Amino acid sequence: MNKMNVNALFSLLVLLLLLTSCSRKYKVEGNSSVPSIDGRMLYLKTLQGEEWIAVDSAEVLHGLFAMEGKADTACLVTLFMNDEGLMPLVLEHGKIKLTISNTQLRAEGTPLNDALYEFIDKRNEQEARLAELERKEARMVLEGANIDEVRAELTKEAEVLVKEMNDYVKTFISGNYENPLGAGVFMMVCSSMPYPVMTPLVKELMLTAPTTFKEHPFVKEFLSRAKENMHLMEEQQRLQENAIVAAEQEKERQNK
Repeated sequence: MNKMNVNALFSLLVLLLLLTSCSRKYKVEGNSSVPSIDGRMLYLKTLQGEEWIAVDSAEVLHGLFAMEGKADTACLVTLFMNDEGLMPLVLEHGKIKLTISNTQLRAEGTPLNDALYEFIDKRNEQEARLAELERKEARMVLEGANIDEVRAELTKEAEVLVKEMNDYVKTFISGNYENPLGAGVFMMVCSSMPYPVMTPLVKELMLTAPTTFKEHPFVKEFLSRAKENMHLMEEQQRLQENAIVAAEQEKERQNK
């Protein structure tokens, strides 16, 4: 191959790389049937540290809005109206369709968004089944069933369902360690806790999680605070046990 052909080939490869990088874009097309949103500004924001940073925005006109930009790497963002977070979605290459109504918030059309909302649908269905157990207890008691027997039966059902929910979360997160959904769903699940703590689910995830997942800013911060809280809880328990022992020893001394 002569020098001219080599130079031509090199130029062609560079051009192809540039075209490929430029073609990786996201396009968000949204529609809303909620009248109060019409004429309002919507923002796509990403969490950096403890601050939400806007990466794109659009005005809702006649129920429609659109945004587009580069998608070199996929990232999890949240759709905001003012300071109110409406829904999560993944900014990734492709056309993303958003639906906003009084009964539905949904992002679809790209692989990670389809997977995210399949997960959300499944979790909602599982949580509805768990809530139904409480209503089932009330119905059975009103129908004359023994309350202790009812609670024993429903406690077993709840334990099975909770295990199913935890297994599903673990499988989903571990299957998405290497993309934004892993840390994103971990963040969603952990944010529902009263405070960070090392639950059995978190411990199991950390056994198989790669370093890249553990070094994610939210995951790293959560683990740090959870370990601190666990230490404080263990210290509190130790003090309580010592207080009980001291009280028993004092009681024995007074009885002598």
